[in-house]
Amino acid sequence: MTDDLDDLKAALYAATPTPDADRKAENITMAQKNFADLQGLRVGERPTSDRPSSGLWRGVSAMITAMSSRGGLVATTALIAVTFVALGPGSDLLRPTSLIRAPEPQPATATPVEAKRAAPRMAQTEADMAMAPATAPAADQMARGERASPVGGIAAPEAPALMAAPNDRITAQEENTEAYANAAPNPVHVVAEEPVSTFSIDVDTASYAVVRNSLKQGYLPNPDAVRVEEMVNYFPYAYPAPAGDAPFQTAVSVVQTPWNPGTQLVHIGIQGALPAVEDRPPLDLVFLIDTSGSMNHASKLPLLKQSLALMLGQLRPTDQVAIVTYAGSAGQVLEPTAASDREVILSALNRLDAGGSTAGQAGLQQAYAVARDMTEDGDVSRVILATDGDFNVGLSDPEELKNYIAQERDSGTYLSVLGFGRGNLDDATMQALAQNGDGTAAYIDTLSEAQKVLVDQLTGVLFPIADDVKIQVEFNPAQVAEYRLIGYETRILRREDFKNDKVDTGEIGAGHSVTALYEITPVGSDARLTDPLRYGTRQTVDGSDELGFLRLRYKAPGETGSSLIETPITADLPGMADTGFAAAIAGFGQLLRDDSYLGDWSWGDAIALANQHRGADPYGYRTEAVQLMRLAQSLSAQ
Repeated sequence: MTDDLDDLKAALYAATPTPDADRKAENITMAQKNFADLQGLRVGERPTSDRPSSGLWRGVSAMITAMSSRGGLVATTALIAVTFVALGPGSDLLRPTSLIRAPEPQPATATPVEAKRAAPRMAQTEADMAMAPATAPAADQMARGERASPVGGIAAPEAPALMAAPNDRITAQEENTEAYANAAPNPVHVVAEEPVSTFSIDVDTASYAVVRNSLKQGYLPNPDAVRVEEMVNYFPYAYPAPAGDAPFQTAVSVVQTPWNPGTQLVHIGIQGALPAVEDRPPLDLVFLIDTSGSMNHASKLPLLKQSLALMLGQLRPTDQVAIVTYAGSAGQVLEPTAASDREVILSALNRLDAGGSTAGQAGLQQAYAVARDMTEDGDVSRVILATDGDFNVGLSDPEELKNYIAQERDSGTYLSVLGFGRGNLDDATMQALAQNGDGTAAYIDTLSEAQKVLVDQLTGVLFPIADDVKIQVEFNPAQVAEYRLIGYETRILRREDFKNDKVDTGEIGAGHSVTALYEITPVGSDARLTDPLRYGTRQTVDGSDELGFLRLRYKAPGETGSSLIETPITADLPGMADTGFAAAIAGFGQLLRDDSYLGDWSWGDAIALANQHRGADPYGYRTEAVQLMRLAQSLSAQ
């Protein structure tokens, strides 16, 4: 009896060449293995002796059972047969490796030092590959619950339980192009020759988060990524709050240096006032979001969206939000919108995709223009730039960016920078933007860090209480032979800059604390590193036991003239509760930079000091720091 199926079979037999027996057996074996591998990706029934979970005939049986009509069986049989005929018996596309396996990444050769520090590609590549988003069209297919077809055919529906989460997707690792803003550690100064030290305060925390990210990925950070002051200032400290209407309260203590018994640490703590929430002015925020192709990574644009969504919950109905994006060109995707319209703002955020080059200059120009248009008298205006720092269209040189931001700074709009992702993190650009935009820089690598920066410390991040804050310390040569400032290498000022109100420096936000540490060598100490000058004249201050004198200058927001706060530094000042922990973190940072001033002081010493002075730790930041020290100790021993 002849029917449609018999006709189809006859046609196939006539068109199919006589197969080579050996090649046929080889291809059938490979097809069975491939089918078994693919079946293994699904959530199947529990295997039994008479119901195997994989295999060629098990798959064929399931396919035939699923057919609802004879016509369906005819169509399926024809599709399979035509595919084998078109590909040919020797086609490599039938091989399992061409269907489901990606090429293995090739490890880069490295010296022992590079393996630990400057070449994190091997350690970082695995983490980045595990976090990378799928590329189109595979990402679109995954979003619909489909598996990409290996031969360009129709993709089969994938079981939802096995869809890859963003952190499990794989992509190729790009070349590491990270760049950091730093300088060599501050040298020792002879007080008789240079008694005055001047620098700008810094409340940025980006360096600590970058260091933590590197250590958790299994490698020691690039020494240039370690800015010791940002590591120390990452932690809250229990400094005394200012009294009355004063914006600041200064505190100073002098203790023996943990790593050198012949020197002392001068610990300077500055605490900013924290006004009541109801007293804060309306806030006008412009989210300037980098949507260039380099942001197409799970740790970049997706985390950025989640982070800004956390922040929205902290805003008041009187606050406004606008969104500007930049990639190949800049554009405004959300007009100024009341913060109470949360769904509208979240919808605009969720529609953002990454692609194109990085037109940073155009984005900055449009963001500042939007901020000017939406801000009214009495409002606080701020642009929050969220980026990996990769500016490759328009202004890309840090010096050019510095000059541009300096011009825009006079508009009254602050600029803060949030860094995301690794591999091409341009820390140098981020620092140039934040330092010259009267703002702060933070690096966000986890949602927990976003919680800390944009929720727990939101008031300090967004609401300034003082601009152009500078510190100057004059040491008494009768009491102090040498000194060195620990950290703040990128914030050093000339002595004459202190009184010059035209020199732009850092800001302090509401409730922020600032910490600075000097290591000083008393006169007569055997720890002195320099010899006295043969013909030098030692200056003295008759009858004074002061070690030095602290001066602090600041401007109230919107003011052009500065105010001055002065505090003497004496040897009998009592120690502060947090001095020990601050010293431990300062030592941690110096160990990461291979600082020669630490002598034989070790990782174990840093860990013991931090544990001894950990104190109150409600959010676990200090406990985490100790764990990072232990991890760095292990990595440094490899």
